[in-house]
Amino acid sequence: MIRVFLTAFVLAVGALPAKAVVDIQEVKTPGGIDAWLVEARSIPFVALEIRFVGGSSLDPDGKRGVTNLMTALIEEGAGDMDAREFAKARDGLAASFGFRVYDDSLSVSARFLTENRSEAIALLREALTNPRFDYDAIERVRAQVLSGIRSDATDPNAIASRTFNEMAYGGHPYATSKDGTAETVTALTREDIVQAHRDVLTRARVFVGASGDIAAEELAELIDLLLGDLPETGLPIPGPAEIALEGGVTVVPFDTPQAVAFFGHEGLPRDDPDFFAAFVANEIFGGSGRRSRLGKEVREKRGLTYGVGSYLVNFDQADMLLGQLASANARISEAIDVIRDEWRRIAEEGVTEEELEEAKTYLTGAYPLRFDGNGTIARIMVGMQTTGLGPDYITTRNARVSAVTLEDVRRVAARLYQPEDLRFVVVGQPVGVEPVN
Repeated sequence: MIRVFLTAFVLAVGALPAKAVVDIQEVKTPGGIDAWLVEARSIPFVALEIRFVGGSSLDPDGKRGVTNLMTALIEEGAGDMDAREFAKARDGLAASFGFRVYDDSLSVSARFLTENRSEAIALLREALTNPRFDYDAIERVRAQVLSGIRSDATDPNAIASRTFNEMAYGGHPYATSKDGTAETVTALTREDIVQAHRDVLTRARVFVGASGDIAAEELAELIDLLLGDLPETGLPIPGPAEIALEGGVTVVPFDTPQAVAFFGHEGLPRDDPDFFAAFVANEIFGGSGRRSRLGKEVREKRGLTYGVGSYLVNFDQADMLLGQLASANARISEAIDVIRDEWRRIAEEGVTEEELEEAKTYLTGAYPLRFDGNGTIARIMVGMQTTGLGPDYITTRNARVSAVTLEDVRRVAARLYQPEDLRFVVVGQPVGVEPVN
């Protein structure tokens, strides 16, 4: 079954036409898998994006890092090909495959020429359904993961992020790194990896986006061939994370000339009626696309950092308002005070009409520039599906941003920014920063 949604948006890009049309076709395969397609016949090339919901949050107790290790091994040999033979076959087709795991998903990105489509899909199918997980490959990739874990142990940014997450998410998988620990990764067996493959790559939680030189009927056939033999279901997804943060400051002593700070508290769900107002409010407060309040007050006026920002983070099981900066140990205390003052000011005073219009102009003008290639379009479509957005979101998104009023932002700022809940985690040797629990 194929349904077509015509979406149009203005592209304000140099020599590009003033108006471009994107047809999003909803495709349901005979095997029952849903996909979105943007058909573009001008270049003999296809981009395919596949996302399995669950990701590293599905790691069983005591086996943290198994999904990450399994994902890194998917193209290290498949079927009757070892890792070198697989890479040679892929490169011979001028195809590219990418496998990456996140807290909430495992993504597969494939790019291939139309003339090599059948061969590229057959090769990718082997990787997804019949990975070898050879012992020598496991040990080689395990060593790489362990090296990364050791490196993170001496990285102030990684230490700050890990400490903040441990405080925020309690016993939820979000509290720990998807890479696992040296102990858990070392203990993983081949059987653990094979089981993770069965538990994570399942048809019941897969979303597909495709863009390029392929028809809907061809895509439906391709998807069933590619994914039809995967298990229907896997492990249940963990429930919501209960945010355990309280306002205050945590200091992690570390010998470094520049302190790193992560800060934030609970945010708003993506489906909250106030989300677009919160999105605009954060652009004004700490967004990176313009001169935000944090940028002006912390960087420009006082020279306390080279970069500071805040962002709304929407995991599947938690919603946060987060920020980060780095500053000299002797000046981080002042930077924290300024951020606290600005957090309180936007909550109490809201924003100005000038700030609102500038933010909306930037956000609506920048949005069409995202659609700059088949790979990007396929990835955006999968993101829309996994967050529950309809195919018409492309045309309605800017209208929703433009509809945000000054009163909307003031209302949501008072709701979103909670100075008494603001928690800082500072890694370094900060002067004048006292821990506050």
